[in-house]
Amino acid sequence: MKNNVYIFKIDLNWNLLRLVSKIDRFDASWSSIEKREGQSLKQLKNIATVKSVGASTRIEGSKMSNEEVKALLDNLEIKKIEDRDSQEVVGYFEILELITEDYENIEITESSIKNLHNLLLKYSEKDKWHKGNYKQHSNAVEAALPDGTKQIIFQTTNAGYETEDAMRSLIEWYQTDKETHPLVKSAIFSYEFVSIHPFQDGNGRLSRLLATLLLLKNGYNWIQYVSFEHEIESRKSEYYLKLRHCQSQRPNENVTEWINFFFSALLNIQEQLMKKLEVKGTKAKLSPKEKSILTFIESNPGTKSGIISNKLNIPNPTVKRILTKLLNENLIEKYGIGAGTNYSIK
Repeated sequence: MKNNVYIFKIDLNWNLLRLVSKIDRFDASWSSIEKREGQSLKQLKNIATVKSVGASTRIEGSKMSNEEVKALLDNLEIKKIEDRDSQEVVGYFEILELITEDYENIEITESSIKNLHNLLLKYSEKDKWHKGNYKQHSNAVEAALPDGTKQIIFQTTNAGYETEDAMRSLIEWYQTDKETHPLVKSAIFSYEFVSIHPFQDGNGRLSRLLATLLLLKNGYNWIQYVSFEHEIESRKSEYYLKLRHCQSQRPNENVTEWINFFFSALLNIQEQLMKKLEVKGTKAKLSPKEKSILTFIESNPGTKSGIISNKLNIPNPTVKRILTKLLNENLIEKYGIGAGTNYSIK
């Protein structure tokens, strides 16, 4: 059975309804989980923030690893934000923090979205001429290929009155449609925003931030403790494929494929969140030495057993025994072989 929502067609099949039901069932139990896991969630939010900032900027071409992102954000007061990757990282971080802390007061309006775009690019000198304003030139969506060349994924809405009309129409629909399920509305808004590509640059990053904003505003508070952006990055090829396939039918396309992708991404990060909370429970049962080694690895990803032994003054055989236990508990990961063996948090 097909249904029309906004300007799109959706196949209302059992799979789609099942996905919505699974996401909402998790959400129904979240308030009790949130009360029980208060302290653990603060740590998860910090980790998720770094992963989200790193992933979303890397999707657009940044080269910074999560470790480099964390080091930058930990030393913002003393570091100059000069290179483009750092400018994008800090801008994204500040908007993500603003959204998670003040989402109730951020309205879904043109002026609000333009303001978020302005803040997203506020550190970028290169983007000074266009930030906070709709695009003045066409801007097809491109993907960077391994050989350094670029491939056009899809064409976007023309600059000028077409973009202005499309954004006005999208926001008006979002504000007035009271019948469509909020998860479907969030997925459609994200898709159409990317399709319009209303700004000269920063559209991909802003679309992911807006997805988080819409989910928070609709009561899906758990989204701030996991990284939606990291899930998109890990499925980047699929992400572009779904967008391109739906886009090829434009206008009045069928967006069922995109909505299924959006929902499956949410389900995956829900499962990741529950696994992380289970890990937190396992951590609570660790001995003081085990906890100190785990904490050291968290702060020093890629560390070796000898370094742990020296820094924590724990005999190396004891360290190796504890590392084996942490590996078996699925709390850490092991990389390399022989003298190059090192450990990081899972």
